Amino acid sequence: MAKFSINKQYLLSLALVFLLVHPASAVFAAARPNILIINSYNADAQGTSNNISEFMDEYRRLGGTENVVIENMNCQSFQESPKWKGRMQAILDKYIHSLRPRLIVLVGQEAFISYQSQENPLLKDIPVICGMVSRRIIDLPVDSARAANWQPRSIDVSDGKVRYPIRGGYLYNYDVDANISLIRKLYPQTKNIAFLSDNSYGGVALQAYVRQEMTKYEDLRLIQLDGRHHTLYTIVDELRSLPPHTVLLIGAWKIDAKGEFFMRNASYVMMDANPELPVFTLSNAGFGSWALGGVMPTYFIFGRSLAREAVEVLEKPKNYDMKANFVENQMMFDYIRVNDRKLSLNVLNGNDYRFINKPLTLYEQYKYHLWAFVAFLLFLVIGFISSLWFFLRTKKLKDSLEVSEQELRVAKEAAEEASRLKSSFLANISHEIRTPLNAIVGFSEVLLGGGYTPEEQKQYMSIIQRNSDLLLKLINDIIEVSTLESENVEFKYQECDVVEFCKQLLLSLNFADSSENHFRFASSLESYVAKVEVQYLQQVILNLLSNADKFTKQGTITLEVSVNESFIEFAVSDTGCGIPHEKHQVVFERFIKLNDFAQGTGLGLSICKLIIQKWGGEIWVDPAYSKGARFVFTHPIVK
Repeated sequence: MAKFSINKQYLLSLALVFLLVHPASAVFAAARPNILIINSYNADAQGTSNNISEFMDEYRRLGGTENVVIENMNCQSFQESPKWKGRMQAILDKYIHSLRPRLIVLVGQEAFISYQSQENPLLKDIPVICGMVSRRIIDLPVDSARAANWQPRSIDVSDGKVRYPIRGGYLYNYDVDANISLIRKLYPQTKNIAFLSDNSYGGVALQAYVRQEMTKYEDLRLIQLDGRHHTLYTIVDELRSLPPHTVLLIGAWKIDAKGEFFMRNASYVMMDANPELPVFTLSNAGFGSWALGGVMPTYFIFGRSLAREAVEVLEKPKNYDMKANFVENQMMFDYIRVNDRKLSLNVLNGNDYRFINKPLTLYEQYKYHLWAFVAFLLFLVIGFISSLWFFLRTKKLKDSLEVSEQELRVAKEAAEEASRLKSSFLANISHEIRTPLNAIVGFSEVLLGGGYTPEEQKQYMSIIQRNSDLLLKLINDIIEVSTLESENVEFKYQECDVVEFCKQLLLSLNFADSSENHFRFASSLESYVAKVEVQYLQQVILNLLSNADKFTKQGTITLEVSVNESFIEFAVSDTGCGIPHEKHQVVFERFIKLNDFAQGTGLGLSICKLIIQKWGGEIWVDPAYSKGARFVFTHPIVK
């Protein structure tokens, strides 16, 4: 394997140019929770996933040491709502007794109402905070048949009539009156309010709230477009047949009567059904595509704020007075839709409002281009300086050599090797940097185009963040390679039960919960205490486990430990795609990736080999293993 040295100043300069995003903290789960997070949806739901990730990151930053467990309820359409109480009960039964949590965090309305439906007196003493919950809720129906025609009354959470009081969190305070007032100012001839709601708990709850509030307006007729009884196509027919002087108010539309999910494209289908229909939104559904605007909550990722409240609740006595916060509402308009309808907003009498899709200023339009150009220039300057440094270093080396033929030949070979390593390094690093950088610049340009919903903007920003993290990992890996190749690495050996260490390491894997693979530990030893370099040993094992998970689909990954006279032997095997025999050695070279489409830097295995060689061990691919890939490495027994 070829070796080369890397100038640390050069790498640190690269890091200053491309270090754009702080890496997200991983969620830590433990068997005995002191904090129990119950998520209404699945682990991949974007809104809840972002909030939970932000919660964990901030909670650990604040010094939180409580164990945290996350449970997902996987709630979907309202027809299945009678099952939610039982799902919640099953979750609580796991923890409420022997594993009793100190705090429960409810994320989403479905989890909140399912929790409030419980009749367990033990819950009285557990503080609850929540997020992504509406101030207006409804009770759950008793069966699926009733759910289809359930006409519940709207319940105001802030009245204090809930079974288990809220100690903190954030509630969406949807405002029907403010939206009716806005509609009447812009469309004073309005006689009918058509309210569109979907087949979700949130949609049915908003319908109950609107039905209650509309009783105050005797001159306005309420037309309910209930997603429990309609598909996208039948809703289109209803929209076409709406009477004159009707304004549509959207509550929610993401799941229909058949349980089909719809995103932004559904808005355009419904808009084409009745292009002249004035459309407003209560919740921001359809905003940015169909709706003119409305008075709606200012949705944000509140996970960090919720983490600060969690710390406060845990530190205060039980009788400490804390209440949930109401998310602020704001009047917002789509600049394009308002202009298309030639609406004048002067009738709003100076009310504070905000636009989306408003044309950008010249600087706003081109600032990402400017930043990208400056970053590119800096990259060229750094590359030129580093090349000049290599050149001057080579020249100085040649000038300092004696005139003997042997010395001149050695100098020439050293200069050529330095030049080759420089070229190899620049070629590899340029390729590895260019891919995530292109994604960052490309999606920045996409965002400049405008016209995207907050959800789409978050998606594009997530891609930018992901590639920034990959770029940062690449630079960190290069710095680590340079550090390991230097003579300044000192290992700190400490006594450790390697068997128990491996077991605990498997339990703490932050990627195991989302993996389709089964992780297991195998050893004939019940315990073995030895002096090891714990930090670097953990790094090597985690790297090998992560690689195995990446190249295995729905298989088994095994961590093994054994001991002979001189070495502790570790092995990580999988049932994945395996490694061709001819590539058993090349996989440890730098920037080598067996799958060019797999995310990674191509430095992980070379770093592992450097670490293992530093402490006097070896690493290899087991040629006799045929079920996938099996990496074996040794750690000397330190006396």
